[in-house]
Amino acid sequence: MKFATGKMQRRAQRTRSRLRRLANGRPRLSVFRSSKNIYAQIIDDANGVTLVSASTTEKDNKIIASGVEAAAEVGRRVAERAKKKGLAEVVFDRGGYIFHGRVKALADAAREGGLNF
Repeated sequence: MKFATGKMQRRAQRTRSRLRRLANGRPRLSVFRSSKNIYAQIIDDANGVTLVSASTTEKDNKIIASGVEAAAEVGRRVAERAKKKGLAEVVFDRGGYIFHGRVKALADAAREGGLNF
């Protein structure tokens, strides 16, 4: 994934290198944030497969709100779908973004939905 700035890319790589050491085989909950939408996916890095995903751009999207409320709804959806697949333990990959605002709302909603990280 390419980011707009080199600083962002370096922060994301630094975060992921720390997560690889801490993961112990757990899948990674990765967050991507654009100016209008937010995306979350749970990735099994050992096999290179996306297990679960959710975003504000889905066709069955019933998210009317934007910003923090939309991010919280995406967090709830990804947690619900992960529970259906039998996933409970993940590591959170903020992807170089500051843990604040929409990213924090998504993480908190995913925790409330039953994911542990």
